[in-house]
Amino acid sequence: MLILENVVWLLVLIGVMILVHELGHYWVARYFDVRIETFSFGFGPRLWGFRRGETDFRISLIPFGGYVKMAGEQAGDQVADDPRSFLGKPRWQRLAIAFAGPMMNVLLAVALLTGLFMYKYPKPMDASHSAVVGHVAPGSPAERAGVREGDRIVQFEDQVNPTWDAVAIKEFSNANRPLRLVLDRHGRRIETHITPRLSERTGIGYAGWSQQAEIQVSEVVAGMPAEKAGLRRGDLLVRIDGKPIRSLLSFHDEVRASGGKPVVLEFMRDGQLQSLTIQPVFQEAEKRWMIGVAADHRIVYEPLPFTQALAQSVHHNIRGATLIYEFLRGIVARRMSARSIDGPIRIAQLSGDAAREGAYTFIHLMAAVSLNLAIINLLPIPVLDGGVILMLLVEMLLRRDLSMPVKEAVFKFGFVFLLMIMAFVIYNDITKMIVPAG
Repeated sequence: MLILENVVWLLVLIGVMILVHELGHYWVARYFDVRIETFSFGFGPRLWGFRRGETDFRISLIPFGGYVKMAGEQAGDQVADDPRSFLGKPRWQRLAIAFAGPMMNVLLAVALLTGLFMYKYPKPMDASHSAVVGHVAPGSPAERAGVREGDRIVQFEDQVNPTWDAVAIKEFSNANRPLRLVLDRHGRRIETHITPRLSERTGIGYAGWSQQAEIQVSEVVAGMPAEKAGLRRGDLLVRIDGKPIRSLLSFHDEVRASGGKPVVLEFMRDGQLQSLTIQPVFQEAEKRWMIGVAADHRIVYEPLPFTQALAQSVHHNIRGATLIYEFLRGIVARRMSARSIDGPIRIAQLSGDAAREGAYTFIHLMAAVSLNLAIINLLPIPVLDGGVILMLLVEMLLRRDLSMPVKEAVFKFGFVFLLMIMAFVIYNDITKMIVPAG
């Protein structure tokens, strides 16, 4: 039942993405008076639809995708004399049509986050976002580099006074590469290098440090010791066995290191300091001791006026695009593993989880997926919009059309390459489900 629910929410998620993306192609093509033969949600055989004017609007059998078929768009179409065909239009117009789909997904991502931030904007309690180290894992690259708790990162590679988000992006996308690190320790400047190692589980770089921040319970797992002891969502974690909780890693490490012995957890609730004794349980799937708590940095929510919400939305999307770019570059440079890529099975899980958390979380995921879809579609891979854009740019430089056999060969190569990528990400999702996450 849970799997079916995840699939339903995945279809809702990608349905909006597909509709908005294809509407971008459709509207711009109509603006330039291109004859549109088909507007399809999905691929394969036609299940249902209607005809309006010269366009067949349809729902097809395979719902994972969609397309707008324009006259003369595909290699081999015999429409050389049709002024309303795709190939009959100037190259700059064809370029605009190809670019319109990804652009609509970017606009959707910006619009969704703007609306969310006007409702409530997640503002971390540490307003300065300074990159202060709150925990260093024993034996980690950070410890070997001489990093200590309380150090402030004042320079990381070429970034001066980076935010922790910027530090994380560099860390994730630069496995096995020495990175210049400058620390401030009680007013003393310390220069060193840190080399994140490649995590086999996640496929990204791991340094073994975490940000100093207030930690708050974001979820209590039903039936687990934390729930039975009375811990609640929103409780602010203060100490565990008398040790201050200054980061997520320090909290989880203390639970893991308990060896099954009861831990005393002190927390703030409604302004009052309280404590509970919780007995961890060993989870075979995770291979570690757990109490059943998901925690995150303490965040307060506040509504923003439209202009500020729009500015924050643009900022978040630029940061998201930068992260995607760094991930792709890291994979190409072999500083990250392709295992870090999520496919449709994983996205279905995320869709179901987000929907169960509520509309705010689901819409936030929708914005992230929309941005990802835009960037992936702009990659210079034949069949995708980026491949069409690349070929048009080449033709504009050559000042002539590429031959039909060349276009057909490129299209076939792109189709096979895309199938290989899809097979890989699905296999990747399955192996992540089989191999324990801990």
